[in-house]
Amino acid sequence: MVDADQTFVIVGGGLAGAKAAETLRSEGFTGRVILIGDERDHPYERPPLSKGYLLGKEDRDSVFVHEPGWYAQADVELHLGQTVVAVDRAAKAVRLGEGTVIHYDKLLLVTGAEPRRLDVPGTGLAGVHHLRRLAHADRLRHVLAALGRDNGHLVIAGAGWIGLEVAAAAREYGAEVTVVEPEATPLHAVLGPEVGQMFADLHAEHGVRFHFGARLTEITGQDGMVLAVHTDDGEEHPAHDVLAAIGAAPRTALAESAGLALVDRAHGGGIAVDASLRTSDPDIYAAGDVAAVHHPLFDIRLRVEHWANALNGGPAAARAMLGQDVRYDRVPYFFSDQYDVGLEYSGWAPPGTYDQVVVRGDAGKREFIAFWLRDGQVLAGMNVNVWDVTEPIQQLIRQGERPDPDALADPSIPLASLLS
Repeated sequence: MVDADQTFVIVGGGLAGAKAAETLRSEGFTGRVILIGDERDHPYERPPLSKGYLLGKEDRDSVFVHEPGWYAQADVELHLGQTVVAVDRAAKAVRLGEGTVIHYDKLLLVTGAEPRRLDVPGTGLAGVHHLRRLAHADRLRHVLAALGRDNGHLVIAGAGWIGLEVAAAAREYGAEVTVVEPEATPLHAVLGPEVGQMFADLHAEHGVRFHFGARLTEITGQDGMVLAVHTDDGEEHPAHDVLAAIGAAPRTALAESAGLALVDRAHGGGIAVDASLRTSDPDIYAAGDVAAVHHPLFDIRLRVEHWANALNGGPAAARAMLGQDVRYDRVPYFFSDQYDVGLEYSGWAPPGTYDQVVVRGDAGKREFIAFWLRDGQVLAGMNVNVWDVTEPIQQLIRQGERPDPDALADPSIPLASLLS
C-alpha cells in the first residue's frame, strides 16, 4: 500500500499526464497528486489538432481530456502555465521557473516532444507555422480559412502524417498546397515507397502538388510576410504561408540536466526506461512521446510519438509508481484521416526492416490491408477503409505469425484463421 502522505508529481500537462493522474486516483492512491504543465490550457488530446478541430468540425472543448472541474473533484493539484526548470534528485524535488520548489516521493516525466525547426533563412517571418499545441491549431485554423477565401498558397515542408493531414485540411478549405519532401514518396520513414505512393496519388487527386527529392533552403518575404520558398534544386514556389512539418524531437533537457540516462538521437532519442517505464533513477518514471522503451516484440528500444502511446503509457507508469508489476509491451498503434480515407496502423516496420509487402483487398479503391513482413513474419499491418480488424492484426504481430502470403492476401480467408 502507498502511504497517504506521499506526493506524486507529474511533469507534463498532456494526455499521458492527465491519464496518469486519473489512474492514480482510480487505483486508490490517496496521497497528493500534482500535475504541472507549461501550457495554460487544461490537458488535451493532440489528434484533433490536425484533424477534426483543424477542419472546424469539432469544437474547442471537445479536445480536452477531462472537464476542467474534474481535477478539483479528483483532488489533483494543477499548476498550469508553469515550467519545471530543474529536478534535484538528491533532494527529490522539482523547481519551477518562478522559484517554487515541490518535493516528490515519485516523479513522472511526460514532457512530450516539440516540433523540429527549419534551419533556413526566413523562418522568422509571420507566415511560418508549426503544429504541435492547441494555440498552434487555433492560429492555423484562421490561416487556412483565409487562404481558402483568398486562393492563397500554403507550402508544407515534410510529407509525414502531420504534413499530409494539414494538406488535406487546407484543400478542404480551398487553399492551394505544395508539399516539399526530400524522399521520393510521402511517409517514407514509416510506410516505405510501396504504400507511400498511394498517399501521393490520393493527395494529387485532390489537387496537392508534390515536390519530391528536395529540401527548403530559404523562405523569402517582404514587410514580414511570406512570398515564396526556395529549394535546394533551384526551384521557387509561391507561398503565403509555410508549415514546418519535419518531425518532432523529444523534450529531454530536464532529464538530461538531472543526469538521467538518455538514448542518442541516432537511435530515436528520448529518456531510456525499462519495461515498467522506470528511468535510471528508481523513483523517476517517463512515458509518452519522451520515453524510449525496450520493446520485447521487436527487440529494439522504441520511442513512439502517437496518441495511443500517451493514452496507455501514462496509466502504465502510474501503476508502476504504485508498485504494481508493469510490463509495457503494447503493439504501437496510430490512426489517420485524410479526405475520405481512414486508416489504422499497428506494429513497427520502417524501411530496411522488412523484405515483403502483402496487400489484401483493393488498393485501387483504397479498401485494403497492407502487411509488412520479414522472413515471412508479420511485423506491421495497416487497414485502409477496412474496419474492425485491429485486434487480429495485432495478434498476428504479437504472436510472431508466419502465415502463407497467399492466404494473407486473400480477403475471403478470415484473419483470425491465420492465427496459430
